[in-house]
Amino acid sequence: MTTFTFHQSVPVVFGEGVLTQLPTMIQSFNGKKGLIISTKSMIQHGIVATLQQQNPTLIDVFYDIQPNPTVDNTQHCVDMLRSGNYDFAVALGGGSVLDAAKVAVLLAPTKIQVQQYFDGTALPTAKGLPIIAIPTTAGTASEITKVSVLTDTVSGRKAPLNSPLLYATTALVDPVLTLSCTKNVTATSGIDVLAHALEALYSKHHQPFTDLFALHAAKLVFTYLTKAYDEPDNLAVRTKMAEASVSAGMAFNLTGTAAAHACSYPLTEQLNVPHGEACAFTLPKFWVYNATHSEDTERLHDISRQLGFEDAAHVAEAIEQLKRHLGLRHTWEEIGVETDEQLQAIVDESFTGNMQNNPVDFTKASLRAFYETISRSTQSI
Repeated sequence: MTTFTFHQSVPVVFGEGVLTQLPTMIQSFNGKKGLIISTKSMIQHGIVATLQQQNPTLIDVFYDIQPNPTVDNTQHCVDMLRSGNYDFAVALGGGSVLDAAKVAVLLAPTKIQVQQYFDGTALPTAKGLPIIAIPTTAGTASEITKVSVLTDTVSGRKAPLNSPLLYATTALVDPVLTLSCTKNVTATSGIDVLAHALEALYSKHHQPFTDLFALHAAKLVFTYLTKAYDEPDNLAVRTKMAEASVSAGMAFNLTGTAAAHACSYPLTEQLNVPHGEACAFTLPKFWVYNATHSEDTERLHDISRQLGFEDAAHVAEAIEQLKRHLGLRHTWEEIGVETDEQLQAIVDESFTGNMQNNPVDFTKASLRAFYETISRSTQSI
């Protein structure tokens, strides 16, 4: 008999123009002194100024969140929250901003340093400051998940932190904000949504309700991502991609990501490949591999048919075609791997915790053999 638990802890306010509801949200928890956690680009676009004009309780801005936020970068945000005695925060940005902000508000009321939390040597035991998470990309779904990914520059390790204490207070998803995304961000964040959906479908922890959300998300990405890339000002299409992102988040928040995400971290750490593109690099191969090597192969072929394809191999080919349309890379040569030693270094660092969610177990030897099936050069594809 199948048993499972489905829960979604974060209220989601979704729709074009819902950003105007922010003052009411702040009032709901009686926020008095808030910090906007964002980036310089959001200041340059005038969005931060608009929020401050409409919400006088947003006193100041921390705008130094970097792509792939680090332990130190997040610590600086914690320090500002502590020194300014802020009682809530608004996170405005892509996944990097949301990930760092969620950790920062969790640790701000404590004496725990980000390094201690990352290493697992000191863990908070209660929720942190209230935080309203406002995504400006359709990608990570960090606004509704209990996951934050940070990088430790000392060890070079990039890893997810996973705790119910990392849930935002409220997610405010206004697709209008994604109109500011560049084509590259649209591509890499959108393909990340597909990785979330497909990995949720093949994760060891999948269940009927997460399958519903993941299937819906994957169908939306296959239908709308190229349109969002080709027609960046098409708000209707942007709204569908925002819907896909949230839907995929509903799934992988409970299932966890799996092999493609685990293997993405060294590609980002060692070769500076953007996160979504790094996930997509192995995603087609993992879909086919899991469909042909797991104990329940027919299930993934059936899902492939539900997605509108003949079988898992045709899903993989559709992903490769999508990557070509988006200008994403396909071969080791294209992403900068030219030697066996480089490839082995990537293999060695691919065994983070989410690798354990994959339905087929890998060793370093079998993962190296799997990697060898990915083209070495553009001349071989």
